[in-house]
This record gives sequence, C-alpha cells and structure tokens, in this order.
Amino acid sequence: MQILACKGDTLSLYSERFDLPHALLVDSNPHVTHDVLQEGEEIYLPGYEAHVYKVKKGDTRETIVRELDTPVDALTSIIRSPLTAGEEIVVPVRVKKAVINGQKNYDFTALMNDLQTLLKLYPFLRMYEIGKSVLGKPLVEIQIGRGSKHVHMNGSFHANEWITTAVIMTFLNDYLCALTNGKKLKGANVRSIYERVTLSIVPMVNPDGVDLVLNGPPPMEPYRSDVVSMNGGSNDFSQWKANIRGIDLNNQFPAKWEVEKERKIPKEPAPRDFPGFSPLSEPETVAMAQLTKERDFVKVLAFHTQGKEIYWGYEQLEPKEAEKEVNEFARQSGYAPVRYIDSHAGYRDWFIQEWKRRGYTIELGEGVNPLPLEQFPDIYEDSLGIFLTALQME
Repeated sequence: MQILACKGDTLSLYSERFDLPHALLVDSNPHVTHDVLQEGEEIYLPGYEAHVYKVKKGDTRETIVRELDTPVDALTSIIRSPLTAGEEIVVPVRVKKAVINGQKNYDFTALMNDLQTLLKLYPFLRMYEIGKSVLGKPLVEIQIGRGSKHVHMNGSFHANEWITTAVIMTFLNDYLCALTNGKKLKGANVRSIYERVTLSIVPMVNPDGVDLVLNGPPPMEPYRSDVVSMNGGSNDFSQWKANIRGIDLNNQFPAKWEVEKERKIPKEPAPRDFPGFSPLSEPETVAMAQLTKERDFVKVLAFHTQGKEIYWGYEQLEPKEAEKEVNEFARQSGYAPVRYIDSHAGYRDWFIQEWKRRGYTIELGEGVNPLPLEQFPDIYEDSLGIFLTALQME
C-alpha cells in the first residue's frame, strides 16, 4: 500500500514502525533519493494492504491494533489526531498468507494477473520483458533480491507441462510473504537469502503453447489452421509440447543440436520433439539465450514434468559441486538424481556446456502429461526444498 510521508519521516523510521527490513523499503521506493522524506511524498509499504476501518465508540489505537492484528507503531504514521466514532480511517494491515492460487489451469492470463497482484503488494519485485513469443506475448523475467549471486529458474518450456509455472509462482508468493513477515520458509532464513542472492525467474517460456493446450487454437491465421493440421486434425491439444510453430523449445539450443536433428522424429514441425531447422530459430529460445548470456547465472534450474528425477550432468562438463547439491535436492524431495541421459540441445545442456556451471532439469511429479491438478499439493511440497536449497547452497 501507499502512505503519505510527514515532514521529517525517514525510511528507517518506517522500517521500525512497520517492522519491515530497511532493504525492502529502499528497494520498494527507488524514487527516494534522500534520507529525510518530503512532506506528502508517496511511500510504498511492501506486504501491507489498506483496510478501511470505521471507528467505534471507545476505540483507541490499541483496540484497533488488536482487532486488525497490525503493528501498534504502524498507526502512529496513520492516525495523528483523536479518533471520532463513525469516522473512517485507512489502516495498514500486514498480509500474512498467499494471495495467489496456483492450483488452477495456469495459462498466460492467469500468470500476468498473478504477477500484477504480486508486483502491487511487493513493489521490491522487478519485472523485465526479455522478448516476445511468436504470437507477441511478452516473455517476462522476475527478479528478487540484491545479492551478487544470480540464480535462475524457469518453467513451461514445454506447453503441456504448464503446471511447472503454477508451482514456481506459488513458491515465489510464499517466499515474498515470508520476507515481509520475518518468517522462515521451511527453516530457511529468506531475509538472509534476499541480501545474498538475486533470484531470476522466467515463469513461462512458452506462453503460446501453454494457451494452446489449455484454451485451444488461437484465432489468427495461419497459426490456427497450422496447429490443427500438425495435430492430425484434432482439437485436443493436451499432448502438445512445442511452441505455436511446432518447434520443441527444449531441443533448440546449440549443444550437439545437429545430433538431435538427425535422430529426432518427426523431421518437420509437429506437436513435440522437432528441434527446428536451425538452433535458436525461435524467439522464445533467442530470448532465453540472450538473458542467460547477460545475467551471469551461477546455476540454473529448469522445471519440467514428469518422472521425479533430477538431471544434473552433461558430457562430463558439470562442476564437481553439482553432485553435492543434487544429492541435497534428492534428500529434500525424494527425487532420483540422474547424471547422464542420451539427450542433447536442451537449455540445461547448453548452459553446462558453455559455462561449466551447475545446471539442473527437475522433472516434477509422475504420471502422464499434463499432470492432473490433484497432484499439485504433493508436487509443491516435494519441490519446496529444491527451491530453497538452490538459493542457499554456495
């Protein structure tokens, strides 16, 4: 929420009054360039919502605090005159639970709506457009934290694996809520993580494909006719993995791409497995490659489904510390670590090949894609330790 500063107020004062880390206030208010705030200056309070409260006879600051469960010092910044029965005052109330629901059909609209909700409530989040999909949907990166160690996570490279986006967004919400409330998340001190780590998230790499799976073919031609043709005339797109042009985005990276091209069937655009006519031919993979080159990630985690496995090696190029970390992932999740598989041209393969750093593909859940939403609670519980381990391990 926003409040108007009084003369002489500072962000340090608000940090004490609202029980918020000074760093979160600074990062939520990049427009503030001076120590002492100007009278009437708008200040964002992360993790708080405005609650309109009608004053009752006999109310005091203390009774309002008890009723609304808000810090008593917070009202000092809001209530500056005697209370009058019947008047309405705006009270800052801390948000103490998740505000988004990941257990739903998680298409591009759901993603963007939830991101706007989180950005409004947690303005220290940073959102960047890193490119556009074939159909012009923005490919967004979310950044959180101020540390020098940059860790990247992504989801929905494959269209019918859209549940990975829902899992990532649920984790992001829980992380943000723990930050502003000063709570640990599964034993992890997230405020310490915020200072040490910058987390980069691309929650939906393939928005056109996800929307195709969940909502059917797009209205515009030639894409509408093309996807129906590639899908054998069927309007059931539940098994579609590719982008809207029939290119498998996780077979698009220049890590022995030629090997995949020769052995992959089909040999033309299709619902799955076609690596394209050249590496990095699609705007989605170009955007991911450019982001990765610019950000200097120390490790990357690509979330897929299904199999309850974690792939962590490529061509013996992975660093030695990867084995220790993947074993901790396995301990936290119950998933099986798998060092090598006979596969190339994936995002993780390319990252390990080019940077010789830790890269992981996490296959969430088990069964047949797309995984049913009934699995969501178990998938999230299993993956939470992976998220937090990745942010904590050096």
